[in-house]
Amino acid sequence: MKFLKQMISVALPKGRLGESVYKLFAEIGYDCPEILENSRKLIFENKENCVRYFWAKPSDVAIYVERGAADIGVAGLDILLEQEPDVFELLDLGLGKCRMAVAGKKGALSSTGKTLRVATKFPNIARNYYSEQSREIEIIKLNGSIELAPIVRLSEVIVDIVETGKTLKENDLEVLEEICDVSARLIANKASFRFKTRQIEDICDKMRHYVSANVKG
Repeated sequence: MKFLKQMISVALPKGRLGESVYKLFAEIGYDCPEILENSRKLIFENKENCVRYFWAKPSDVAIYVERGAADIGVAGLDILLEQEPDVFELLDLGLGKCRMAVAGKKGALSSTGKTLRVATKFPNIARNYYSEQSREIEIIKLNGSIELAPIVRLSEVIVDIVETGKTLKENDLEVLEEICDVSARLIANKASFRFKTRQIEDICDKMRHYVSANVKG
């Protein structure tokens, strides 16, 4: 039995990850050729496929989805853990893989009797991680060049995304503890999922099969 399709609005993260995510959507039958055109348009539609895309700053995707401006979107687990948006997490896409970790100079965690100074872009993740350890910390919120903090003794350690670890090594720093693996997740607005269940589940199922067959672990 066929069901009436409605337009599905998708928030894509700007950058290389978003380009990979769009290709994934296109591969499962939700392509939108005009998104690849060089234009100043902000919203791209393919009415035949009942899909509408827009690009958003990666840290904003979950906000658009949570507030219903987008039905679904793709956000990194780091963003979801930090912002804790009220959305459904539907699928791990296996893209944009990296690690959330504690890093610093060797032995930086050896002194357990004093307050640990932690520089990070992710204060909630850091706070939750050390709360589970009952470790007293001081959060120093930074927005760039996090690795600089322990070098100039602004902090003992940092909590940040680590991909290759090359920057850490070149600055005499190392991963001291791993917090969690991070990758891109398909998320959905809760109301949209309730009213567009069949379509969103169809997208999710097709993505799951595609990822299982094509995205290497």
